[in-house]
Parts: sequence; C-alpha cells; structure tokens
Amino acid sequence: MAMVLCMETVGILVVSYGAREAAIVDVLARSVNYKVELYIADKQLNPFNALHATKHVVVSDLNIHDICKFAQSYKDKLDFVIVGSEKPIIDGLRDLVEAETGVPVVCPKKRYAIEESKVKQRLLFQEIVPEANPRFKIFDPKDYQDKGQVKGDVYKWLDELGNQAVVKPDKPAAGKGVGVWGDHFSSREELFEYFMSNFQYSAVIIEEKVDGEESSCMAFCDGKHFIPLPDTRDYKRAFDEDKGPNTGGMGSYKDVDDKLPFLTSGEREAEIELSHKVFNGWSKQIDDSAALRGVPLYLAFMHTGKGIKILEINSRPGDPESINLFPIIKDDFVDVCYKMIEGTLLNVGLHRLATVLTYKVPPDYGGYMNVYPSMAVKSDINTAVDFAEVYKLTKKYGDNVRIYPGSMELRDGKNYALKSRAVGVLGVGDSIEEARKISQEGARAISGGGLWNRTDIAAAHHIAKSVRHMEKLRG
Repeated sequence: MAMVLCMETVGILVVSYGAREAAIVDVLARSVNYKVELYIADKQLNPFNALHATKHVVVSDLNIHDICKFAQSYKDKLDFVIVGSEKPIIDGLRDLVEAETGVPVVCPKKRYAIEESKVKQRLLFQEIVPEANPRFKIFDPKDYQDKGQVKGDVYKWLDELGNQAVVKPDKPAAGKGVGVWGDHFSSREELFEYFMSNFQYSAVIIEEKVDGEESSCMAFCDGKHFIPLPDTRDYKRAFDEDKGPNTGGMGSYKDVDDKLPFLTSGEREAEIELSHKVFNGWSKQIDDSAALRGVPLYLAFMHTGKGIKILEINSRPGDPESINLFPIIKDDFVDVCYKMIEGTLLNVGLHRLATVLTYKVPPDYGGYMNVYPSMAVKSDINTAVDFAEVYKLTKKYGDNVRIYPGSMELRDGKNYALKSRAVGVLGVGDSIEEARKISQEGARAISGGGLWNRTDIAAAHHIAKSVRHMEKLRG
C-alpha cells in the first residue's frame, strides 16, 4: 500500500505591482516542502498571478488600508505576507497589517523604508561610510527666501563640480525625478529648470556625476543576519546601444559567479564589505532589529577603479534585477521567508547559473513611437498579447525560460498590455550568452500589443565595453 505524505499548507499574501512579484509568486508556488495557497493583492489583474492565486483582489493604487482589509478577511489562513513594491512599504503596510491582524510581514517597517528619502540616505552614508559618498549638497526650500538666492548657490556648487552633476529629489516621484548632466540637461539653465521642478515640492540633492561601471547588490535580512546575493547589472536606457531616455529598466543580467564579468574578485569583496558596513552601522541605530526584515538594503554601486561609490539604496527587491535571482535560489523560498521572520537566516544558496532578463514594453514606452515611428505598429496597441508561441518554448527549454507578466491585465480571457513594462522574459543558462539566447528567443516569440524590446541586453560587446572601461579606470 502506497504511503501518502501530507504536506503542510501555508497561506501567503503577496502584494504585487508587476513582473518582480510574478517572479516571487512563481518561486513560492514551486515550493517542494509546502502546499502553498496564495492570496494576491494586485495593482491589476495580472494573468500570471490570477492563475496561481487562491484568492485575488485588485487594489489599483496599492492603498495600504484596502490591502489590510483583504488581509483581515483571510487572516486565519495567512502565515505571512510578502511585499515587493516600494509604495506600500513606504506607506507603512507592514506596521498596519501586523498591528491589525498579527500576521508577520516580510518587508521593512515604515520608519526604515530608506528609499523614502534620498537626503536621509546621503546623511546616513556620511555618518557610516563617508568614503562611499560622492560629493553632494542638500538644497532645502526652507533655507531660501527667493529664487535668485537659490540659483546663486546652485551655480556656485556647479562651479565646484565643473557642471558634472546629478539632480536628485528627496522624495520618490516628486517633480521630474533624477536628472543627469549630459542626459537630461546640457546647460546650467536646463539643469536649474530641472532642479526647480523638484525644489517646489521638497529638498533636492545635487551631487557629483561619478564615472564608472554600475552594479546592483540585493540582500536578504532577518534583522540580525545580513545575506548579500550575487551582483546584477541592469539596462536603464530605452534603446539598443544605450540610447534614448532612462527607464525603469529594460533588462538585466547575472553571471554564473557572484560577481559581474567586469569586476575583480577584490572589487566584489569590497562591495560586500561596504554593504555589511552600511547595515551594521545602520542597525546599531535601531532598537527593533526585526524592523529591517526582508530586503532593507538593495544597493546600487558605481565602481570607479579607485573605490566604490553608493548611488542609492532601496528598501525592497529590485525590478528587474531581483527577477534574475529569485528563480535560481536553491532553498525552498517559503523556508527562506520563515527564517527571515524567525531571525534564523544564516545563508541563502543559489545555483551557479547565469540569467538574462529582457522586458517587452508597449509602443509609447520610452518615447519609442516618436523616435521610431515607422517601427511602431500603432494599430496593435489595443490588441491582445499572444503567449502561445513563447509557452511552446517551455517544452524546448523547460524551467530555463520563465515568462513574467508585469504591466498587463487579463480582460475577457485575453492579455492586454498597459502603460509600463508589460512582460519580462528570463533566460537561464550555464553562461550569460546561453541565458541571453533563451531570453531573446522568448521575447521574439511574444506577439501582439505592439510590444517591443531591446535586442542587446547582456550582449557580449556591451560586457566587453564595461571590461575595457574598468581596465582604463583602474589605470
């Protein structure tokens, strides 16, 4: 007589914004140790999430009170909540849900959502790791009486920086966001206009533009233990050859090793040492260490060849970069989450694999229709997106291809792209090139909606360019 093994049922609420959370849903649903029931509070009716959810609700503005009501409805079935998007974290979803339902939440508490303020970030770095701060000045509206006074101080600071400056609003989504000399403006007048578009809302930082190569490093944390994950590299520019405006990220890659191809082992070690230094210094200031549970530090580094500068830190998983990591975690991700809640997370194992993520986006994303009007199939914008061909690739590649809808919703049984990054295609392989081939093949197999994508994510010539640049910077 065959023995029947009864698996423990675990109820998990996932608060979802896009493809990053679809990847989280995927790794939770693939648990081998638990029978997972997923309760999903979604920005839209994401087709991937709808397929996997036991219960699904759309909260289009991700309002924390509406999400909390959903959690309260099923609190007796929930073991924990996991949050991927910054807005509900910054708004204090964890504080609210834990207070109202008693269900533990995997994300930092409101007070420690560090990306809520770029000013606080720079001041924190100045206190703990001043060597990693680029030169910066904070301009606060309360310190100025008139526009002429602030303009004089801004121009004086630009004299010191030789105009090579980056303008950063203190608060997320205030004004025009981060602006970079040579990208968003090429004269002081343009820079000051950009500056004022943010200054009218809150404080603005102007910091030096640092030359180097970027990497991103995400870390899991249980409040006491800080576990950095492998490096990733994303592509912010909209078009091939790094042309066009900055976006939320058109794709990203991870190498087989923990470090990126253009970094030395020493540079990777210095990166990890710096990450621990930031975490240790910050956590000493916090009475409730568990407040940093989840991904309290997702760091963006600039490698200069003479040291590392921190561009920014976030208090949630990166999008797209975390999509490169979640699917290749060796451990059952439900157990990883439990360990973060229990304070027993000592390590996280990942498979030695490369991953490449390519985003497909709608025709009006990144100004595509304006730059390439002959390429944009305008009549396709409102047509359904067809996944039939790309899902056939799963027979060819198995789990080495993953399809994660993002800014997409299910209507009348069909998939429609919305305004942002519509779907991420992840390729997994024994090399970057193998993973890239799968990712690009998958992207080409998705049709409809007028979707397009960069064709050079993780291309060999891009990586070689980064290698040469670092060699030059090291001297």
